[in-house]
Amino acid sequence: MNKADLINHVAATLDSSKTTATDAVEAFLNGITSTLASGEAVSLVGFGAFSVVERAARTARNPRTGEAIDVPASKAPKFKAGKALKDAVK
Repeated sequence: MNKADLINHVAATLDSSKTTATDAVEAFLNGITSTLASGEAVSLVGFGAFSVVERAARTARNPRTGEAIDVPASKAPKFKAGKALKDAVK
């Protein structure tokens, strides 16, 4: 399912227009994005939790040449599925 499919599903489920569904999906995604950007976590009980993890700086190797490359520290989003989601997928 891609974003357009999700919007169609929300519109059909709520019996609303695609415009309203698009606004709802965009608001949801923007809320999660802005919360993670500020360093906070988002927890949706039964679905899962989004958080930000910090990756330390490290030295990697270019597989083609074997040359050492310095990879700077960074932050990355992380998702951990909740129990209800895991059970639904089984």
